Amino acid sequence: QVQLVESGGGLVQTGGSLRLSCTASGRSFSNLAIGWFRQPPGKEREIVAYISRGGGTTYYTDSANGRFTISRDNAKTTVDLQMNTLKPDDTAVYYCAARESDFIGSTNPREYDYWGQGTQVTVSS
Repeated sequence: QVQLVESGGGLVQTGGSLRLSCTASGRSFSNLAIGWFRQPPGKEREIVAYISRGGGTTYYTDSANGRFTISRDNAKTTVDLQMNTLKPDDTAVYYCAARESDFIGSTNPREYDYWGQGTQVTVSS
């Protein structure tokens, strides 16, 4: 089993920044690809970014590319999502998820095995 805990959400104004953290425990962290997803109000969960087991491969959705940065520290068992130039459309509950079956992540939430409880990000206009 893997336990994931997100932190760092909050309320920020348009153009501001937040840094989300996902802390994992329970299994060898270096064997997990990690994805960040978000679920805006009334919408389905969507990929934001993912990072491979070793950190060498990353992916960003178009809306995150150039504004968000995903990184991991396997020694600390954390994956961070630095979010800059935030917009009201970024308002959502943000989740981190862990995938055991492949060394890279996936854009499909069904391919992840473990999920955190989520952290709320609200961007005011």
